[in-house]
Amino acid sequence: MILIKQATLVNEGQTAVKDVLIDGSFISQIADHIPVVNHRVIDAKGLHLFPGVIDDQVHFREPGLTHKGELYTEAKAAVAGGITSYMEMPNTVPSAVTIDLLEQKYSRASEVSLANYSFFMGTTNTNLDQLLKVDPAKVCGVKIFMGSSTGDMLVDDPQALDAIFREVKTLIATHCESDPMVKANAARMREQYGDDIPMSMHAVIRDEEACYASSAFPVELAEKHGTRLHILHISTAKETFLFRNDIPLSEKKITAAACIHHLWF
Repeated sequence: MILIKQATLVNEGQTAVKDVLIDGSFISQIADHIPVVNHRVIDAKGLHLFPGVIDDQVHFREPGLTHKGELYTEAKAAVAGGITSYMEMPNTVPSAVTIDLLEQKYSRASEVSLANYSFFMGTTNTNLDQLLKVDPAKVCGVKIFMGSSTGDMLVDDPQALDAIFREVKTLIATHCESDPMVKANAARMREQYGDDIPMSMHAVIRDEEACYASSAFPVELAEKHGTRLHILHISTAKETFLFRNDIPLSEKKITAAACIHHLWF
């Protein structure tokens, strides 16, 4: 057994100095004081102890892009940083847009992943039949790229999107950028700067309106069909007004997240 002594425990909205006893793979006791009885003791006085973090959006690049990272190396890095569970995205090569390809990722993770895992099913304009085969008990959700991605994963057909939001019963997670607006902004920048567009123009190309327009559309579809929607990495203040703050989180069917580095910038 492992006994962690006098850690500043952060859990369930509270912070307190506690002892934590670990028996095998399980936390067996949390108390103000736990006696030492043949335990391996970790003195955590002055240190914070957090539950394992769940990262709901990772790109581990396997298969097809393993020169960037793979399931083993990236899961190992996650565990080193306190991430004990992750949800991996489908824009690999090939993209995980069929049940067979998705199962291959689960099979590989069962062999090499050092953390708990789930994988998003990818969408295209034409793979609704595959999306309807997704097991909600096993798969964390369906991912829709409403901005350009690898392969044919940009879903920009309004009828296809309406059908997905109407028929799919799992959580739908979206990456939202209005592709036509982004391309129009990029074309203007190329006219001005040629091929040497300054990095400072990134926020002009992917501007507030391109983000808001793309985020507003899935919110409209989710409200229409009662879909469980989560918009990933919103990056403008304007988008926050799309989401209700007058009901408890437990009752919300439409939610969003922001990346720490987006908040920083």
